[in-house]
Amino acid sequence: MAAELTQGVEQAASRFSHAWRALRHRNFKLFVTGQSVSLIGTWMTRLATSWLVYRLTGSALLLGVVGFSGQILTFLLAPFAGVWVERLDRRKLLVWTQALAGIQSLAMAALTLARVITIHEIIVLAALQGLINAFDMPGRQAFLVQMVDDKQDLGNAIALNSSIVNMARLVGPALAGLVIAWVGEGYCFLIDGLSYGAVIASLVMMHVKPLDLRRVPATMLVQMKEGWSYVSTFKPIRTILLLFAVVSLMGMPFMVLLPIFAGKILHGGAHTLGFLTGASGVGALASAISLALRKTVRGLTTMIPVAAAMFGVGLILFGLSHVLWLSVLLMLVVGFGMMQGLAASNTVIQTLVPEDKRGRVMSYYTMAFVGMAPFGSLLAGALAHKLGAPHTVMITGAVCVVGSLWFTVQLPGVRAVMRPIYEEMGILSRVE
Repeated sequence: MAAELTQGVEQAASRFSHAWRALRHRNFKLFVTGQSVSLIGTWMTRLATSWLVYRLTGSALLLGVVGFSGQILTFLLAPFAGVWVERLDRRKLLVWTQALAGIQSLAMAALTLARVITIHEIIVLAALQGLINAFDMPGRQAFLVQMVDDKQDLGNAIALNSSIVNMARLVGPALAGLVIAWVGEGYCFLIDGLSYGAVIASLVMMHVKPLDLRRVPATMLVQMKEGWSYVSTFKPIRTILLLFAVVSLMGMPFMVLLPIFAGKILHGGAHTLGFLTGASGVGALASAISLALRKTVRGLTTMIPVAAAMFGVGLILFGLSHVLWLSVLLMLVVGFGMMQGLAASNTVIQTLVPEDKRGRVMSYYTMAFVGMAPFGSLLAGALAHKLGAPHTVMITGAVCVVGSLWFTVQLPGVRAVMRPIYEEMGILSRVE
C-alpha cells in the first residue's frame, strides 16, 4: 500500500514538473519573468480605461467606439507588420513596441491625473496602442519559437505564456478595482507605464540565436500575397482562423460590455467589474494550467470546437443572469472556454507553419484574434444600445455555438490534411 502511494506521488510530481519544462530555456524564463510584471499593469489599464470611459460618458456605444479605435489599426496593419516581422530582428522590434506602449500608458496617466482627459483623447491614445499592437503581437508570437530551442516544448511554452497572461488577468483587474476606488484611474495607467520596464529588461538580457532563413528578394506586396495564398488555401490553418475570427468578432467583445453588467445589471461599482474580469481570468488560468499539464498535443483539434461551444453557452447563460455570484461562476466558464480555444488554436498553427512564413501567418492570427474585435466591439456597443447588454451577449454567444458546430463538420477534412504533414515531421504520435 505504501509502495503504491509512493509511486502515485512520484507520478504526480513527474507530471507537474513536466508542466514547467519550457522554463528550462533561459530566454523563455527571462521572458516569463518580465511579462509577469508587465501584464499585471496591462490588465490594470484595460479595466481602468473601460471604467474611465463609462464614468465620463455612461454610454455603451462609446465603450464600443473606444474598443474599435484601439483595435482597428491592428486589423488594417497586421499583414504589413507580418512581413516586417520576418525582415527585422524580432527582439529589437519587441523592445521598441514595449517602450512605445509604456509611453502611451504614461501619457494616459498624465492626462487623467491632471483631470483634463476627454473621450476624444482616450480614443486617440487607444488608436496609438492599436498601432503598436499591430507590430507587437505577430512579433511576440513569432519570437516565441526563438526563445524555445526544442520545438517539442513549444506547446508547453504557449500554455505557460497563457498562464502568466491569465495570472495577470486575475491580479490586474482586482488590483485596479482597489486602486480606482482609492486614488482613481490615473494611477493604474502610471503603474502600467512603469511596468513595461520589466519586459524590456528581460528582452535586453536574452542571448538569441539569429534565424538562419533564406531571404527571397521580393517586395512587401509579393510577400503579403504569398502569405495570404498560404493561409487561404491550407485547410487546417484556414479553418482554424475562420472559427477564431467568428469567435473574436461575436464573442470576445463581451469584455467591452462588462462595465454595464457591473453597474446596471448587477448594481455594483468598479469592484464588481474587477470580480467579473477576475473570474474570467481564473477560468482562463485554469484552462492554461490544464494545457500545460498535457504531455502531447493529441486531441487539440477536437478541443477547439468544444471550447468555442463552452464559450458561447457561458455567454448565453451570463446574459440571463442577474445575480452576482452566478454571473461570477459563469465568467469562470467563459474564461475557461475562451482560453482553451485560444491556446489550442495557437499551438496547432505554430506547429504546422513553416519558419519562413511564420511572421505572415501569425499576422493573420493577430487579425483573427485582435483585428476582428474592433468590429465586434462596435457591433456589441450598437446592439447593447438598441437591445441591451444581456440580449447582446446571448445573441453573440449563440453565434459562437453555431461556429463550433461548423468546425466540427470540417474536422475530418482538417485531420486528413494534417496527418501526412505530421508523419513527415515525425510527430504523428503526438497529434490527432
